[in-house]
Amino acid sequence: MFTGIVEELGHVRSVVPNEGGARLVIEAVTVLEDAQLGASIAVNGCCLTVVAWDRSAWSADAVIETLERTNLGDLEAGAAVNLERPVRLSGRLGGHLVQGHVDATGTLRARDPQPDGSTLVTFDAPADVLRYVVHKGSITVDGVSLTVARRDDSSFAVALIPHTLEVTTLGTRSAGDRVNLEVDLIAKYVEALLAPTRQESTP
Repeated sequence: MFTGIVEELGHVRSVVPNEGGARLVIEAVTVLEDAQLGASIAVNGCCLTVVAWDRSAWSADAVIETLERTNLGDLEAGAAVNLERPVRLSGRLGGHLVQGHVDATGTLRARDPQPDGSTLVTFDAPADVLRYVVHKGSITVDGVSLTVARRDDSSFAVALIPHTLEVTTLGTRSAGDRVNLEVDLIAKYVEALLAPTRQESTP
């Protein structure tokens, strides 16, 4: 389980395709402090397993489905990625509960600088994601916990402060870029709990 609070920007050293997907080698510092074989690290919001590491980089295997269903399939050597280790039970929940299971990808539509120094960023998203998105609710974009500032039938927008733009990949994303989306876990549970009630009330 993660919180959507990015710990550091890593950089892809290499992407080595294989029959089962690809091995990603990612340069990092902070997330390697307590790295161990089998540990989980979220890369752009996608939970991956450490299969090898040294003092400057770590490796993970991404299967074909992961590469196809997330923007990890777009990664090339030199690309920046958002990294986060799982939250400790004794730690603060600075963002919201994030599983590291990407629901779908969206596309950055527009960036609109605001007078207060923030930037309003609009993302197009599929209907099966937007059904869980509510005004002032939480959503994870490329592993970053964000608050929804606006929503319509085809998109949602978030207001990014300068700090977020500086320390995550969202500061360099441009129109047309794909981003990983994970909706609020609580919304999924609410839907699942209400499903039997809806079925019982159907004549």
